[in-house]
Amino acid sequence: MKTVLRLFGLLLRPLRPLLVVAPTERAAWIAAGLAPVAVVIAASAPGAWVAAPLLGAALLVLVAVDALLAGKLAGWEIRTAEDIEVGQPSNLAITARFTASALARAEAALACDPRLAPEGRITLTLAREPHGEGWRGETALTPDRRGTAMIERAWMRWTGPLGLGARQVDYPLEKPVRIWPDLSPVRSPDLQTFLRNAQIGLINRRIRGEGTQFEALSEYEPGMDRRRIDWKASARHSRLYARENESERNNQIVFAFDCGQAMCEPVDGLPRIDRAVSAALTCGYVALKGGDKVALFGFARRPQLMTPFIVDARAFHRLQSAAASLDYEPVEPNFTLALATLTAKLQRRSLVVIFSDFTDPTAAELMVESLGRLVGKHLVLFVTMTDSEVEEVIAAPPGDIATLARSVTADSLAQQRKLVLQRLRRLGIDVLEAPWDSIGPRLIDRYLAIRGSEAIG
Repeated sequence: MKTVLRLFGLLLRPLRPLLVVAPTERAAWIAAGLAPVAVVIAASAPGAWVAAPLLGAALLVLVAVDALLAGKLAGWEIRTAEDIEVGQPSNLAITARFTASALARAEAALACDPRLAPEGRITLTLAREPHGEGWRGETALTPDRRGTAMIERAWMRWTGPLGLGARQVDYPLEKPVRIWPDLSPVRSPDLQTFLRNAQIGLINRRIRGEGTQFEALSEYEPGMDRRRIDWKASARHSRLYARENESERNNQIVFAFDCGQAMCEPVDGLPRIDRAVSAALTCGYVALKGGDKVALFGFARRPQLMTPFIVDARAFHRLQSAAASLDYEPVEPNFTLALATLTAKLQRRSLVVIFSDFTDPTAAELMVESLGRLVGKHLVLFVTMTDSEVEEVIAAPPGDIATLARSVTADSLAQQRKLVLQRLRRLGIDVLEAPWDSIGPRLIDRYLAIRGSEAIG
């Protein structure tokens, strides 16, 4: 018997869109309104009790007729970008065509990865196209994490002209959507204008007056940096001569990402690691345009990835692809193993930009020790984002005891954070702390200042 029922179900599967009929909310409200009427009839005229089931049957008939008048789904299509960026809205549109023209309402729902929508559900109300026979609905997807998200299944529901009966169909989709790091700062007009007008990376020429490689001697003039005076040459010629150096290029820049617990915490809706990746890729693009070499390094409990050094801006997509593979790990990072691995891979002095965060001084102790060993061989820039929520709690007016207690606790955490950052500065580590929305431009400014100070090579 089970085999017969299974075969019967397989035969009816192509007809499934025609068989799924459901009452609408309006029909439910009408049924709820008829219930008191049936009670009144039964109380006042017991012999007329048959009217109540007749009314219910009439309502069911109207629901079935209305569902038949809704017609069939002639075709539908889902349009969305296959590649989108984290934190950036992307349009999703559904178009559908029905055999019946007099529809009261059409709706669609999608089951997807929670990265794309809260609770993994997208609902749309379709509207009739003004210059066509179809129906269309649009919404904006704003992913909150990188990775590959799947749109797994779609439901379509449309209501007949009376609004009592509806038909519903569902189809499997398995449509992948790749979520990449946010590169909107790289495409910003301000950055493109800066790169177009900057001297670095535009023409193949030697730039005198900067860098560490000796280029020539010139007679010292008032206004020049006195540290550039070559005293031996000046003694030989009995006149002051200054050194002119070639601009420093071909530096190695490593962007290291802590992918552990603290960096997975959100800041204004997105994880800190995604904010850090966006800022690092923007600065890396500027560094590639300036003739430097850029690599990415990610770690949590153990190292995740180490890319080779990219030397050409045309290969920037390789950095983007590598950054997209950085995973979120809700664990404490192992700074000792990670920075020891990074040190072993670097064959020459480099600028190491570390994006990390910490919650208390105890958790930061191993981080400080490991960074202290790294700064002996390389130039280290520690980048962290200020916590806007903690600042808001500190600045909140003490209206009651609970608010005052929260403010005092938050201020204590902020003071402990300052102590850790001061320890890093005393070790010779450059520290950059800024809000997430300004971390990218400030990182570029700090990189250009370090590069101009001839401190990397």
